[in-house]
Amino acid sequence: MDAVVKTLSSRLAQPALDRPAPPRPSREEAEAAVRVLLRWAGDNPEREGLLDTPKRVVKAYEELFAGYSQDAGQLLERVFEDVQGYDDMVLVRDIPFASHCEHHMVPFIGKAHIAYYPSEGVVGLSKLARVVEAFARRLQTQETMTAQITDAIDTALKPRGIAVMIEAEHMCMSIRGVQKQGASTVTSQFTGVFRDDPTEQVRFYTMLRGFK
Repeated sequence: MDAVVKTLSSRLAQPALDRPAPPRPSREEAEAAVRVLLRWAGDNPEREGLLDTPKRVVKAYEELFAGYSQDAGQLLERVFEDVQGYDDMVLVRDIPFASHCEHHMVPFIGKAHIAYYPSEGVVGLSKLARVVEAFARRLQTQETMTAQITDAIDTALKPRGIAVMIEAEHMCMSIRGVQKQGASTVTSQFTGVFRDDPTEQVRFYTMLRGFK
């Protein structure tokens, strides 16, 4: 079972750039597609307020989906082995992020919490936030994003255990469909000592909530 889970996790964590993809359209083609969507929505892309909208949308997409050009593994390459004997939990909580649902291409916004037990060293704390950002700035599902973050940390640091928890509100649920504003989704994944010892999960949740 562990082998199946690990294989699934690795597949989910595979960078999108490694998967076969059709040729990337030109900027002009992307802007033309935005004009089509504007017309489909019922507006006139030639009116003054919308003349530059296609350019703005394409520019915004470059920022919103910048994660496709980022390699999470490279972000975690530098490991600090001299930690003066520290081998307890490292927790970075409340990492804000904004991503986009791959089903409706609308945002989901929330916070990620990451903990791990060092084995071969520690990584700069800001790098964990950058890993979250690298995976968030893609078309995503929250479940996949949770697995990708876990797998990237496991591959780079080989820690004794990892705990990843993500809390987010999905606009595809709050502004369309059932329209339930304020509903949040929580996903988590544990490896190593966190998975094998339930008391470590309790400690993780206690540290996560106990000092707020």
